[in-house]
Amino acid sequence: MIDDRVPPPFIGDERAMLNNWLDWHRGTLAVKCAGLSEEQLRERSASPSSMSLLGLVRHLAHVERAWFRIILDGEDIPRLWGKDAAPNADFDDVDGASAEEAFATWRTEIERAREISAGVPLDAVSKRQRHGQDCSHRWILVHMIEEYARHNGHADLLRERIDGATGE
Repeated sequence: MIDDRVPPPFIGDERAMLNNWLDWHRGTLAVKCAGLSEEQLRERSASPSSMSLLGLVRHLAHVERAWFRIILDGEDIPRLWGKDAAPNADFDDVDGASAEEAFATWRTEIERAREISAGVPLDAVSKRQRHGQDCSHRWILVHMIEEYARHNGHADLLRERIDGATGE
């Protein structure tokens, strides 16, 4: 696997730390998917789970959109992949999904998330609530790091199952 991630610095201000760790984890997902065919990206983990690397990319594109664009920025846009009608569509509907489209959408959502995040103080409260609760921008960044870290553990196991590749 090609790994061009830049490790987060050991010293930095809070915003830089949060952004660098989030970017590290975004890069980790890309590393876990690198060099695989669409068929390999669609390979499921173990029944009854419908998880696959392609499903993880689609899911994390949705998560980027939901937290930064919909919750933090208050944009009135639909959820990705038809999740409004089928909540697990990001994972379940990968058999005919395009990996190229999923990665392009994921990269687009990351860039939009970065733009939104750069213009908002860490203490800012989201324009929309999640489960009836206000969320700070800081909380969203920490949650995104946690979300990626958890799913990168899944991605590591999926990748090892596909071709034996392992790594941080």
